[in-house]
Amino acid sequence: MNDSEPRNPFTKKGFIVGAAIVGALALSAIVLGVTSLGTGGGGTKTAAPGTPTPTSTVSADAESVCGLSGYEETGILTAPPTTEWTIVGTMAAPSSAEAGPGETDSDGVRTCYAHTAEGALFAVSNLWAMGSDARLAPLAVEQLTAPGPGRDAAIAADTQQSNTGTSVQIAGFKVLSYDGENATIDTAFELNTGSLISFPSAVKWIDGDWKLVVTDEGQPPFRPTTLQNLGGYIVWAGVQ
Repeated sequence: MNDSEPRNPFTKKGFIVGAAIVGALALSAIVLGVTSLGTGGGGTKTAAPGTPTPTSTVSADAESVCGLSGYEETGILTAPPTTEWTIVGTMAAPSSAEAGPGETDSDGVRTCYAHTAEGALFAVSNLWAMGSDARLAPLAVEQLTAPGPGRDAAIAADTQQSNTGTSVQIAGFKVLSYDGENATIDTAFELNTGSLISFPSAVKWIDGDWKLVVTDEGQPPFRPTTLQNLGGYIVWAGVQ
């Protein structure tokens, strides 16, 4: 590559390290340094949607850590959920009495989400928002990443976020898969430049809450890609 060729921002060291420090949380650390985006090679696989299956008897393992009701073994979302939005860091974060977050600690870490497809969506969205805050991001990684070498790698990483004047907000979503134990949520983001990005996230139900899944290197299992529009996504935004 010569100096005149544009570089793919997703191959830059800053992107890789930025993804590692917060797993897949710090979209700001990843995206706010991006001035132009090439179409990435996303490896996501879509799952056939299922019909929500509420279960009347919830086992101890399936119960929410803070007692939020609701449990689905399968589920999809076909419309935007009723949502209250709060700015966390630089991003609007969703909340509802049913889906969560059910708890916010003294540091501002937002935890405890319903054991439903909607709860998984709210968990992922709040993880992204907390990742936009340099103070909250490492705390969220520590509390809300699935245990394992990937979590350890993300905690051990050391990356500083920089302010480039670019901001990003949630614009929509797709539930790619949900089986009660694992969920993959594809979030569409809009930059203040008008560009749109897709970035799927995987979460797993562990110890009464949704925890982010990362690779053993502490990086996201999926890659972001650019979008031409929000076709196929459910439009859902706290900032218009």
